[in-house]
Amino acid sequence: MADAHRPDKDKEQDAVRHPAELVAFSKVKAGDTVIDVWPGKGYWSRLFSPVVGAKGKVYAYVPAEIVDMKSDPMGIAKAFAAEPGYGNIEAISDPLAQQPPPDMQNKFDVVWTFENYHDLHDSFMKGASVDGFNQAVFKLLKPGGYYIIVDHAAAKGQGLKNTEDLHRIEEATVKAEVEKAGFVLDEESKLLASTTDDHTLKVFDPAVKGKTDRFMLRFRKPAK
Repeated sequence: MADAHRPDKDKEQDAVRHPAELVAFSKVKAGDTVIDVWPGKGYWSRLFSPVVGAKGKVYAYVPAEIVDMKSDPMGIAKAFAAEPGYGNIEAISDPLAQQPPPDMQNKFDVVWTFENYHDLHDSFMKGASVDGFNQAVFKLLKPGGYYIIVDHAAAKGQGLKNTEDLHRIEEATVKAEVEKAGFVLDEESKLLASTTDDHTLKVFDPAVKGKTDRFMLRFRKPAK
């Protein structure tokens, strides 16, 4: 967090994102190879970069299904990867559910996605398979590697019903989808949970923005 290269716009989000606790929860360490899925403006990629250090690598992964968005997510990723002090960040893009070739399997230590897993189910993803994506993540990770998902909680029983309108997903649904790919739940945290969020508002609504009920899940690829 004290990295001198971090922009002020990132530091301004620290109070609601709890970066020290979340980076610790991710288990990212020196020398690791990390994939930051749907990296946005680079907040987490910039944090992981000094943690993994010169011997590590951070891949800012932009799903190919969204590269044509007006916001130009790939252009943004390439821009923050080129910032001074972040030479170990590389922006990459592939189709969401593309299965990795043999030489890329069992190579990564951590796959991370923050408040974007629900978007993988949305119609603008052009029918990409979330099951296929989770299977690809399983193949990419080393045995014992971690898959971390932080997202906005939907009400119990809502499943995938609110991924597009409210940008929320039910925690139990995420667990079932990821475990289906072969992962085991390693740890969950209530650090970002909120009892004042009744799950009925869009996450961008000023009444709940930055204060939504969010779940933190860390899955592990079995060592054997």
